[in-house]
Amino acid sequence: MFAGQGAQTVGMGRDLAEKFDTVRDLFARADAQLGFSLTEKMFDGPASELTRTSICQPALYVHGLACLEILKSHVPDLEIAGCAGLSLGEFTAHAAAGTFSFETGLDLVAKRGAFMEEATSSVEGSMAALIGGEEADIRALAAKCDVDVANFNCPGQIVVSGKVSGIDQVIAEAQDHGIRIAQKLEVAGAYHSRLMMPAQVKLAEVLAHTPIATPVVPVVCNVEAREVNEAGEIRSTLEAQVSGSVRWSECVQHFLGKGETLFIELGPGRVLAGFMRRIDRNAKALSFSDVEGFEKTLAELG
Repeated sequence: MFAGQGAQTVGMGRDLAEKFDTVRDLFARADAQLGFSLTEKMFDGPASELTRTSICQPALYVHGLACLEILKSHVPDLEIAGCAGLSLGEFTAHAAAGTFSFETGLDLVAKRGAFMEEATSSVEGSMAALIGGEEADIRALAAKCDVDVANFNCPGQIVVSGKVSGIDQVIAEAQDHGIRIAQKLEVAGAYHSRLMMPAQVKLAEVLAHTPIATPVVPVVCNVEAREVNEAGEIRSTLEAQVSGSVRWSECVQHFLGKGETLFIELGPGRVLAGFMRRIDRNAKALSFSDVEGFEKTLAELG
């Protein structure tokens, strides 16, 4: 499982690069391709710069794949049953599954981040996490306030996205609709909403000319929570998720339904592992983003 935007943190990847040659080499390739030192921004920040959509998306992509490389090299008999990623993480999942090369994916996420950053500057948008409440009631409230449902993260947590005025109205009326907590998120714009359509249109043009291979392991897409294999459907689902809803809980349920019980989150923080506890407490969710976490994960894997 690969993290999405918001998971980034200053210092991410530094100790991995110091310890593992493969990570250092991967970071160097990313810096060379992008034409600036992404790793400097990852290691040293400042946080305001790393948080920029055009920076944090490639940073999370590179970091997630670096974690995967060291995991595969130290656990060569690890059988990967499938990949999934939250929002931006879906691109990392496809690179992990061989849908496109590291370089092709890096170009995609760099452009995606730039397009989305541009879209956020043209309209004042925001997002809010809603804790508790029924899905039908939240959908009705979102429609009333003219905002979109952005994320179905786990049972009891849904995120809405749209213009600031609409998000403020959602928060003001949340308790009247049975929602226990409504909290505005610290984000630069209204991701996974119709306000991202300009970015989606531009990304579609890039995807149309991007070589797409059949994934070597199943990849579940955000917008439909199903496996995608054919180039056309991979392009269309990656395009659609820019403004569409992230059905993360259903993505995880897809693998649970196939009998999978061990999930490994690759990337900063433990957001996805936290969601897993709400989705299915019987499943085991490991996560790591640094050397200490990697060693703990190795110990857990036996």
